[in-house]
Amino acid sequence: MTSGSTRGGAPLREDLLALTAETLASLANRGLVKRAAKDLDADAGPRVDCPSDGSVRGVHPDGSRTRLPVGVGLDAAECSCASTGVCRHRIGLVLAYQRLHSTAEPAALPVIAWSPGEFDDAQLSAVLGRAALAAARRTFERGYAATVHRADEAQPVPWVELATCTVRFPVPHELGYALTDAATPRRGEAITLAVWAFRAADANAEDGGAETQVSVGGHPPAGPSVTEGREGLGEAVALTDELLLGGVAHTTPVFVAQLDRAGAALSRAALHWPAAALADLRRQVDAYAARDARYEATRVAQLVAEFYARHRAGAVDGPGVLGTQEPADTPLRRVRLVALGCRISGRTTTERTAEVYFAQPDGGIALVLRKRWELPEGHALTGSDLAARRLLGSPLRALAGANVVSENISRSPGRTVTIGRGRVAATSITPVGSAWADLPASLLVRDLAAHLRSWDDWPPRLIRPRVEADTARVLTVAAVDSVGYDAAQQRLEAVVGDPSGTAALIRADHDPVCPGRLDALAEALGSGQVRFVSGLLRREGGRPVLDPLAVLTGDELVICDLAADDGTSVLAPAAEHIPDPITRALTSGLSALADLAHTGLRGHSRFARDRLATAAAELRRTGLHAGAALLQAVATALVTETPDAALAPWADAAIHLLVSLEVHQETDASGHALASIT
Repeated sequence: MTSGSTRGGAPLREDLLALTAETLASLANRGLVKRAAKDLDADAGPRVDCPSDGSVRGVHPDGSRTRLPVGVGLDAAECSCASTGVCRHRIGLVLAYQRLHSTAEPAALPVIAWSPGEFDDAQLSAVLGRAALAAARRTFERGYAATVHRADEAQPVPWVELATCTVRFPVPHELGYALTDAATPRRGEAITLAVWAFRAADANAEDGGAETQVSVGGHPPAGPSVTEGREGLGEAVALTDELLLGGVAHTTPVFVAQLDRAGAALSRAALHWPAAALADLRRQVDAYAARDARYEATRVAQLVAEFYARHRAGAVDGPGVLGTQEPADTPLRRVRLVALGCRISGRTTTERTAEVYFAQPDGGIALVLRKRWELPEGHALTGSDLAARRLLGSPLRALAGANVVSENISRSPGRTVTIGRGRVAATSITPVGSAWADLPASLLVRDLAAHLRSWDDWPPRLIRPRVEADTARVLTVAAVDSVGYDAAQQRLEAVVGDPSGTAALIRADHDPVCPGRLDALAEALGSGQVRFVSGLLRREGGRPVLDPLAVLTGDELVICDLAADDGTSVLAPAAEHIPDPITRALTSGLSALADLAHTGLRGHSRFARDRLATAAAELRRTGLHAGAALLQAVATALVTETPDAALAPWADAAIHLLVSLEVHQETDASGHALASIT
């Protein structure tokens, strides 16, 4: 406890004064906080006593006696009632103590610069228990990645984002009040890992930013799981080589079984990111074998390049590049989610997938709930048809625009969530209302230029943690400047402005699975009442581009993919775009490499080599000489050496072109990270 002034000889409990209504609701629930506040307003609160030992005692009108000792959280406080958790008596005593000392409103309190890394292992063991410390050490030995957020004006509470949960420290210098959405069995371990993550961030004296990504630990003792992980990674690299040599067009069921076996070994070793890349690669192989429209040769090339990039970078930063070393799924305690809309997809007539995007306000991140339906032949459904399908006891339309509070949620390292069916009663679903306006700054964007500058330190996508919805955001809209339709691309585009004056491009493509998407979006944007637009944010040519999910107009939430329009509205034409020669050259090079991945290096043709030469020449004309040289190295190896000798040059070229394209999309021709849209 931080010492302070006294009243009547008793030390002032600054830890209790620092507990806001939001923190108390996180420790218990909003209902208990409201009930305790009503009791105080009705003069039915506890009689407060503050002895000289620093504890706070209270006697309630119903006879219950509560004691809040020094140095422990509310869950470890004493109460004579029958409740096993944080009860209304403990909440009521905290509120009564705060009123007794006339504490200032939480918003008026200054930001306190402190780090949870100040807690040593002895304090962790004393407050959280030896078992929690032992479990955390096992994770430390394997290594894990975390994002550390220091307190600032926008978020006055320091917090840590772990792979499958978040941990917040709402009371300065007090460990007992640490909050995590991890379920009770993992609470102590999660808090310990968060403290160690702050220590790692504090040790880096060069980084004083509000947000820091760290890799912690990662020196495991030799053991079966480590050995299996290394062997699985080696087998997966060999399989990737074989796929590139033989080509997707020549894969066999035996090869697919080998992919499954290697992916399973990586998953058991908790190397989630390469395991996920292999799973995506296997789906592409299956799609080609089934002559499915989901097969994309360019996507195969991206996945192969990603696997090579992760294998190379893993030696430097294993936890951040290969995986988080976290369990595949972590149960969470009572969690509140705010729906951001829904995306419907399905490239065949026999399957549809709904992805419901959620904001987790306490963690400041977005999550995805995915549901897939197998449809009988001749029963192709649109997004509007699926809107009435029930999920968690509610229509999909209601779930995609709701506040969800659940006690039965599990979260994966990739930020996908599952909500158990067996305890739907433990899940409440209510309309989203005005919840978007209260989202944290990491999710609610009011200044696009400042928000996108925070992305500048992100690693390339090829080695970035494979998390779903990492760019899902809600954009505050101050003005809609134009709305138009590009008939050639079957795409709706709109230019909107945020409150800071930065322009963003809202871009949505037509999809026959969601025929009403563009009509509903155009009507919502043209209503003159747009407040927010949710979607997936990215940069193209230095411009912020949002792929929309939903639009909040006044009090109405329009979920574009679930709209019932028939797609026959007449839309105004969009402005013509000037072709980008650099993007065209980089894309041409990647397409040439993708052709090789499809047919195989062993079975390459003269036409494939000519495509490489043409793409290299185009890169050279745009001034991208390094990329041109790498493509030429692939062609030279194919002509003068064995196909095996072309493996490394192909990987070098693919990684270089993919990263170059990503960097180019994030900057304009002048090298600025953000450009205005005219």
